[in-house]
Amino acid sequence: MSEQKLTAELRTEFGKGFARRARMAGQIPAVIYGHGAEPIHINLPGRATTLAVRVSNALLAIDVDGEQHLTLVKDIQRDPVKQIIEHVDLQTVKAGEKVTVDIAIHVSGEVAPGAVASLEATTVSLEAEATHVPTAVEVNIDGLKAGESIHASDLVLPKGSTLLTEGDTLVVRIAEAAGSEEEETTDAAAE
Repeated sequence: MSEQKLTAELRTEFGKGFARRARMAGQIPAVIYGHGAEPIHINLPGRATTLAVRVSNALLAIDVDGEQHLTLVKDIQRDPVKQIIEHVDLQTVKAGEKVTVDIAIHVSGEVAPGAVASLEATTVSLEAEATHVPTAVEVNIDGLKAGESIHASDLVLPKGSTLLTEGDTLVVRIAEAAGSEEEETTDAAAE
């Protein structure tokens, strides 16, 4: 994943009223923390930030008054109705540093006829280098039959990543399609 560059303004005022005024001015309040340093309160440009954080675990290079901060998005607070970003928490990282992240699971392929796939875990926890956090883990279910399953230990992880989720965690379950038994019974009775 490539880093997005954003320029931020240092924030000196705090509270709901100031945050509301900042959002009305097209900015998003945020905080940078980590590595034992004092938290840095900033305002990010609204549109550019919204575009940059569309992917989970986005890597952002933040320029605050000429000082560069390499950060990883740790939390985003959104308005429950409008879904606009209200606040962003950013964690300071360094190139080469290992971080713990939750990565989405993407399923590809088609199961065998008469079977249906059920995604049991939507994410897995990985330890990866901060500048090379994968966007997703791909799971191929091509040709799997009813009764088969894929566990976290079966996943093919991106290079440099270590699985932190328990290996016996069920990720994908393949079951018999609900209508297939009834169809067989009806077909046998018709003959």
